Order: sequence, then C-alpha cells, then structure tokens
Amino acid sequence: MSVLDWSIVIGLIVILTITSIRTNRYARSVSGFLAANRCAGRYLITIAYGMAQLGVISLVWFWQQNYDVGFTSIWWGFMEGPALILIALTGWVVYRFRQTRAMTMAQFFEIRYSRNFRVFAGLVAFLSGIINYGIFPAVASRFFIHLCGLPEVISLLGLEVSTFPLLMAMLLGTALLFVFLGGQIAVMVTDFIQGSFGNIVFIIVIIFLLSTFGWDQISDAMLKAPEGKSMVDPFDLGKEKNFNAWYWVISVIVLFYGMLGWQGTSGYNASAINAHEAKMANILNGWRFRVLMLITLILPICIRVMMNDESFTEQASAIQSVVDAQETAALGSEVRTPVATRMLLPGGLLGLMCAAMLGAFISTNDTYLHAWGTIFIQDVVLPFRKKPLSPRAHIWLLRFSILGVAIFAFFFSLLYTPTQYIAMFLAITGAIFVGGAGSAIIGGLYWKRGTTAAAWTAMIAGMSLSCFGIIVKQLPAATYWSGSVIEIHDQTGDRVVYEPIKTAATMESAGDWPIIGDSGLRWGITGVKEQDGAWESMHAPPSDAVTLTIVSKKGLPLRMVDIPDGGEGTSIAQGDAAFKAQLHKQSRSLISPFLDVCYYVNHHVTGQVMTFWSILTAILLYILVSLLGPRQDFNMDRLLHRGRYGDEGDVVEVDSKPGWLERLGIDKEFSTADKWVTAVTLAWPIFWTIVFLVLTTWRLTGHEIAEETWASWWQWWTWCTLVAAIIVVTWFTIGGFLDVRALYRRLRAYDSDVRDDGRVVDHQNADEVKEGPGAIDN
Repeated sequence: MSVLDWSIVIGLIVILTITSIRTNRYARSVSGFLAANRCAGRYLITIAYGMAQLGVISLVWFWQQNYDVGFTSIWWGFMEGPALILIALTGWVVYRFRQTRAMTMAQFFEIRYSRNFRVFAGLVAFLSGIINYGIFPAVASRFFIHLCGLPEVISLLGLEVSTFPLLMAMLLGTALLFVFLGGQIAVMVTDFIQGSFGNIVFIIVIIFLLSTFGWDQISDAMLKAPEGKSMVDPFDLGKEKNFNAWYWVISVIVLFYGMLGWQGTSGYNASAINAHEAKMANILNGWRFRVLMLITLILPICIRVMMNDESFTEQASAIQSVVDAQETAALGSEVRTPVATRMLLPGGLLGLMCAAMLGAFISTNDTYLHAWGTIFIQDVVLPFRKKPLSPRAHIWLLRFSILGVAIFAFFFSLLYTPTQYIAMFLAITGAIFVGGAGSAIIGGLYWKRGTTAAAWTAMIAGMSLSCFGIIVKQLPAATYWSGSVIEIHDQTGDRVVYEPIKTAATMESAGDWPIIGDSGLRWGITGVKEQDGAWESMHAPPSDAVTLTIVSKKGLPLRMVDIPDGGEGTSIAQGDAAFKAQLHKQSRSLISPFLDVCYYVNHHVTGQVMTFWSILTAILLYILVSLLGPRQDFNMDRLLHRGRYGDEGDVVEVDSKPGWLERLGIDKEFSTADKWVTAVTLAWPIFWTIVFLVLTTWRLTGHEIAEETWASWWQWWTWCTLVAAIIVVTWFTIGGFLDVRALYRRLRAYDSDVRDDGRVVDHQNADEVKEGPGAIDN
C-alpha cells in the first residue's frame, strides 16, 4: 500500500464521517433512529441495502465458493430466476410487512400473535444474530491484514501489540461511530455512498483483470480442474461436496421461504416511504444478484489463473505459503483472495479496492450493529415496561445496546476458530431464527387462520433443529465414534488431532493428509491391526495398534511410528516439532444410537441441508397446529391498513375484480415509469431462465456439451453482464443521489409522533390507537 493508496482510504473515511455528522439532527426521534422516519426512496434503499447485505464477509464467502466451482455457480443460480421474478412482482412479504408499519419483525409478531411471542422471537433473533455476526470482524480483519500487507505485531507505546485485535477494534469503532451519530438515517446514507463507490471500483477492477488476463489464460486454468469438479461445466459437479446442484436447489427454497426472515437488515425493512416504494426497491434489488456481483466471480477465477499458470509460479508459491501457514483449511481459503489481490492490483487501484472493501465492511457492520442492538431493546426489554421512555432516553438505551453487540462481536471473533466454509456457518446460524420464523411471518401475513400456538411450535422446532446442527457440527467427529480414535497432543499439551480410525490410507494421497496443528507436517494412518471379535455394532472394529506416518507438506515421507492401544501414549519428535500420540477405544453405550445420528449429521450433512430440514419441519407444524387447534380468524384488513383502517400514505384499496396485470402484481399503484422499470428489470432473469431451461433440457436428454464450448459460452456471458453492470451502476447512482436529496427534504418536513416508538397496544401500533369518540373498533 503506497501513500496514494492510503490517501484514498482515508479520504473515503472522512467523507463518510462528515455525512454521518450531518444526519445527527434528523435522528432524534425513535422512529428516525430506527427506520429513518419511513422517508427513503427506492434507489436509495436498493443501493444502500445491497451494500449492507454484501460486506467483506459475504465477498469472502463468494470468493471461497467461486474459487472452487467457478462459473458453475452462476449456472445453477439461474434456477433462482423464476423465484426472484415471482417475489419481485408480488412484493412477496416485503409489501405486506411495510403495510403493517412495524419497525421490527418481532413488533409485527406482537400485532399478529402475542406479546410473549414477540419477546421470545426477539430474543431468538437477537441471539442467533449476534452469534452469526460474531465472526464478521475476524474475517474482515484477516482480510485487511493480508490485503494491506500489515505486520502481525506492531509496536504501540513501547509494547508489542497484535495487529489482529487492534484492527478489529478500529474497524468496529468506525462502524459504531456512524450508528451512534445518526441511527438508521446515517446507516442508510453512508451505505449508499459506499455502495455507489464500491460498484464503480468493482467495475474498474473487473475491466483491469479481464485486460490483464486474456480469456485464453482464464479458459486454460478453468479447464485444468479435475473431473467431477469442473469450473465451466455445471453438470460435472459430482465430486464437489460443498457446493453442488442440491446446494442451489436449497438456496432457491430458502430465498422464497426466508424473505425478510433474516433480521440483520431490519432497519431497511421499515424505511421505505410506503409499501409500493418498498416493493419497487425489492424489484430493483434483483440487479444486484444478476449483474453487480460479477466481482465475486472474476476475481477468484483470475486468482485461480495465478495459482495454475506457469508464468505466475513465483506468485503462486508466495500465495500458497501464506495459505498453508493458517491454522485450518477454512482460514487458508479466507486469506487466499486478499493475498493474491495485493499482488494483482497496481498502486492506486489497490487503494481503490481497499477503500471499497472498507466501505463494504462498514456498511454491513453498522447495519448489523444497528439491527441486533435495536432488536434487543425494542423486542426483549421494552415490552416489559408499563410506561414509555422519553425519546432521548429511548435512543440512548438503543445506543448502549448497540455498543454491547460490538463488544460481544469483538471477543467472539477473538475466540472463534473457523472449521467450515463461511457459507455453511452463516446458513446454519441464520437458520436458528429463519428456520422457524419464516412460517410465522408468511402465515401471519397471508393466512388469517394462522394461530399463536402454531407460531410458537414452528419457531421452537426450527430453532431446536438448528441449535442441534450447530453443536453437532462444531464438535469433532470422533466425539460420536464407536471404535478406535487417535489423539495427538503438541508440546504444550494442546490436542491438535482427535480423529476416528477407519481404514488405512495410501501414500499416494499423502499430499492431501491433514496437517498436525501449526507444525506444517501432515499425518496419516497407513497400517491398522484390528482386534479380534464381533464388532458389527460399532462404526469400525477397534485396533490393537496402528501405524502413524508423518510426511512433509508436499507428502514426502519422514517417519513411521507404531502406536499401541491404551497406555500413556507414544512420544514423537520430528525436526523442531514434538508430539505425543495415543490410541484408545470408545465403546458403545446407552446413548450410542443418538451419537450415531450425531455422527451422520457431523459427517454427511452440511449447514445448508440442515437449514432445509429446519424449514420443512417448521412449515408442516405451523399448518397442522393451526388447522387442528381452535379456529381463529385474524382481522387482516386492520393488520395491513386496508379499507377503513388505512391511514395517510399507507391506505390500499383492494380491487375486487383484478385484471391479469394486477394478478401478476402490477397493480394500480404502478405508474407508467414503474411498469417500464419493472419490465426492463425482469427481462434479464426471464431471458437467462429460458436459456437455462433450454440448455439444461438439451444436456439431460443425452446431448454432450464439450468443456471448451462451455468456456466460450461463459466468455460471452461475462461481457454481456459487464456491459449491463456499467449501465445499471450509472442508472442507480443517479437515481440514488436524487433520492438522498429527497430524503433530506422529507426529513426536514417530517413531524414525528412520540408514540411511534415500536410499542403495541391491543394488537395495534401505539400511534394508531385512537382514544375517545371515533375510535375504530376491532
């Protein structure tokens, strides 16, 4: 990082800070701090919300995934086209939630179900959210350390201080400052600036990469992928166990079911001017998935070229040495991209990329800090208060809660060591709330028969399954094993290996054996002497002794040691490393059938699949409990402010005889311009969905498509998408700046109601309750 690079980064921080300060005077009401007084326009929400959802952790997630599977992720992502079209046209969940005027999802739960369920759901959302968010600062800090080439330790006031926690504190502190200053208004406006800046930078980086690496180089690198792990042929993913076709099928289901289920961006869900504006923002947001995410594909593929092309041998060796130095394979995959990016980009462009990534970090973290801090106060603490707080006291309570979330994330990031891909961790922690809440949200908004008992049942079932999955996946597989296990302890006594003994490994696979702690040495069991006896009830026959083979990182044999069963263990010394290995048997017990289930989940079920089973269970239970219990028809017109329950700006008249356009979702609220915007936006996924269906049908009916043909196809797709991205970024940036101007104009004219603070009275928002004559009855 040169002086120019650092100047770009500092300049962005200064602009964001000044913007945040300017928003402070508009965030002095509770509704302003929580939901920007519901004054945001579609383009502002689209860009800001898109950046808030992106973030460093999401980019690292996509870079991990696409380094492994390349363009195939895009192909199976086309499966989401029909679901995205349906969600966009109907305003699925988004429109109706905005009609409720609730500022958090749990507030809606109190309106629709009960106060107790609000508190419970709020607590579950908060706990799952902060656990999910807990790794964000760690991932970002590691990314910036390797992107900027920062030292592991720096000298501060004469003391040697680790860079990792210091950088985490600085990053969190910056995001915290913006939230404290202006709440959701500051979050949204700064996220818009960061989103606009980031989109422009990403396009520049993509153009640079595509001009630096010719398509012949890119194609050659992708075609070198082993059979079963193709990077261009989406029908050759059989051996890619983490990201295969079923991963994308489940993604489509989650996309539809989990709409607004995840509460990390709850402030945006309530910030739109009205329900129609929220719907239009969601329609426009589809461009983010379709064209604006091209950086998540091109960058890791170009890094793959560096790692496989002979002309980049020196750079590849340097990158791999950093990857191999990490404690786990998951950590190695996290740092690969920033290390390679630092080598790829020239001065100036590296600074722009670093500033864009800093913006991505701040946008996600200020949004998540705001969401989880406000949810805890709004939905867990305040429902117990009999008297409302003053706006000033209320906002300061929200700030203290947000500070608490930041402190938790800091220490969680310090202590947590990733053991699986980020995508898998986020999916399973997110499912703690989403797995059950999706049924309560959809059922509550669309089905008058849905009951409070059904909401409770679905939530508890989804949460329980997800918690079970998290615990089982985090513990070593040997915990559930019946048979022999091997433990290896390092010189400090820490256990660095705890694995079941299955069958002997071959030396041909030594280069892929696991590494012993941070020693850089690999280990494998190359000989097994099984005990005599009938062991059908165990996972594998126990062993009298095994042969432990130590090899170098590249798989070169160094030494072989026989480890007998039992005893105090066998000491092993190799170079500067020293270990103690112990073999022992774990027998069957009364809880072994349960442990068998745990082992299967640990070994064979990914976080994405666990999410699917949580969802399916919650849906079935919600429907059954609602139908089998006492019939209770909820007043949906009052909930959604329809007809005589409508209020200024939110009233929606229900058309008793809708035409075919209204049935598709293009109703009377759509202006001519809205219809054109919708048509253009949806034409893109419709076209690619047709292409997906035609080519998939062609391929599945026995017609082969050569990998070289797929590579040429993806070249054409890349350039089409890049051109579309340039057009969309220009369009959205102009529309967004106009929306920011309009936002400030509306905020200056807004007359806040102190009762609009998230409280619910008799299944209505507190500011909607009319006292005395003329009150609307139930």
